[in-house]
Amino acid sequence: MSDHSVKLDEAPLRAELATLPEWTHRAERGGLIAREFRFADFTQAFGFMAQVALVAEKHNHHPEWFNVYNRVSVVMTTHDVQGLSMKDIEMARYMDRCAATLLSAAH
Repeated sequence: MSDHSVKLDEAPLRAELATLPEWTHRAERGGLIAREFRFADFTQAFGFMAQVALVAEKHNHHPEWFNVYNRVSVVMTTHDVQGLSMKDIEMARYMDRCAATLLSAAH
């Protein structure tokens, strides 16, 4: 897909969501995906947020998130298209990889 800021149609969206099993798709606000990450402690959760923030700023695509101690609740949607775009899918994949790396390093 050449333009990552285009709202995903139903069939491509279903295919992309199948690659994000930890994320929940909701139709509200034109379409969004949500996930709660759980880390070992606050420091690890904050480290995750800091790493994601650098990538989000670089790509000018910022998550909506909320942090309480070791939990980070995330909502992704592309406001410009009033729904989900590849920007959301790619950011979700990055968050999954980042969280997996942090969690595996803690063990």
